[in-house]
Formats: sequence, structure tokens, C-alpha cells
Amino acid sequence: MSEHRDNALVIRRAEEADGAAIAELFIVVNRELAPPHLTDEFESYIELSLKQEIRPFLDYYDAAVGNGLWVVLASGELAGMYGLERVSIDDVELRRMYVAPSHRRKGLARTMLHHAEAQAADMGYRRMVLSTAEVQEAAIALYEAEGFGFVRREEAQERTNKTVGGGIVRLHFEKDLRAPE
Repeated sequence: MSEHRDNALVIRRAEEADGAAIAELFIVVNRELAPPHLTDEFESYIELSLKQEIRPFLDYYDAAVGNGLWVVLASGELAGMYGLERVSIDDVELRRMYVAPSHRRKGLARTMLHHAEAQAADMGYRRMVLSTAEVQEAAIALYEAEGFGFVRREEAQERTNKTVGGGIVRLHFEKDLRAPE
């Protein structure tokens, strides 16, 4: 399942030429998510993530080690993206699932999530894990509706390429990718 096409929608692995659009989507979504009192923290997080993960995405999401970054194109325009990052031989983390503001409320996030689950299963993973900020209510509702179970809540203090820090509450979820027996 290397590429998925549905009318004008294409889901495929990210390529070097996608870099600028990927970085722009990452910046737009994270600035949109930033609560006013955490603007500086989000800007530092954006800068760190661009440097460590987003700009060097071909190295960070190296398929040879069980990772991947996919883009979703609608009529040739970047509409969304998601990443898969190996956690263990059986577990993969869903990362960077973003939908561009102009493509929201069209079922794209659900389509991307189903594609991510199928990709992960095809790659041999048995479980998908993810974390999302408490402020991402639509994402939380989607994950719960799609069978992800709540695992734990944490208050992230330290800034990394995976979290803003600053006391942001993160919710962790997981889902078994094996077909029910």
C-alpha cells in the first residue's frame, strides 16, 4: 500500500520536494494550537522540531528502520500528513497527523488514520500508540471513536521535538492493529 488514490486525493510517502510544504503545514498548525499564554513556548518548540525532525524528515523518518512520513495531496496541494515512528518491534507511534485548515471537516483525518493503521500493519507492527495535547479536542474525539484506548495523562514540562513542555497536558492512547479473532 505504498500509494493510495481516491478521486483527487493521493496519499504517498513524503519526498524531498515536499519539504517546504511539510514545514509550512507544521508551523501553521502549531501556531494555531498555541494558547495565548504559551506563544513563546510554542515558537521555541516549532524551532526545535523544525531543526531536529521536520526539515531533516527523510533522515528522521528513515523507512529502513521502520519509520515513515506520508503526505496527503488534494488536487496536488498538501492537505495533510502523518508520520510513523518505530517504538519497538511490535509498536509504532503515530506522529505529526495534521490536516491543513482549508481541508478540515471533510473526513480527511479519518481517512489518514485508517491509512496509517493499514501502513503500520503492513510494516508488521501490532500496536499503534500516540499522544496528543489536551487542547486538541477534535483529535481526541477521533481517536476514541476509532477504537484507541486511553492509557495515561501526563503534564509535559520539558521541551523536546515531541512536546512543547510548559505544563501542556498530553493524553496517551493505544490500539491493537491485529484483526479480531
